[in-house]
Amino acid sequence: QVQLVESGGGLVQAGDSLRLSCAASGRSFSYYNMGWFRQAPGKQREFVAALRWTGDRINYLDSVKGRFTISRDNAKNTAYLQMTSLKSEDTAVYYCAADPDRAGLSSRAGDYDYWGQGTQVTVSS
Repeated sequence: QVQLVESGGGLVQAGDSLRLSCAASGRSFSYYNMGWFRQAPGKQREFVAALRWTGDRINYLDSVKGRFTISRDNAKNTAYLQMTSLKSEDTAVYYCAADPDRAGLSSRAGDYDYWGQGTQVTVSS
């Protein structure tokens, strides 16, 4: 069992940066792939970024490549999503999630067993 708590969201201007954190508690955080998803009002939840537990594979949504960076600090049981050059279309509730790596690094929400409660990111233009 893994419990996840996101923080770091807020209201920013277009072009600003934010760093989201995902603090994990429970078992074996370092062996879980970590992912970030987001859901905008009226839209389905979408994949944003994922980092394999080995640290050797990362995937990003095309629209965030070059602007967002996913990372983790296993000593602190924390995953991060550094977001730069934010755009209004990045406005959403952001969720972190943990995947036990049953099928390699995944962008599918259904492969992630544990989810945080979400943190709101609002980007004003």
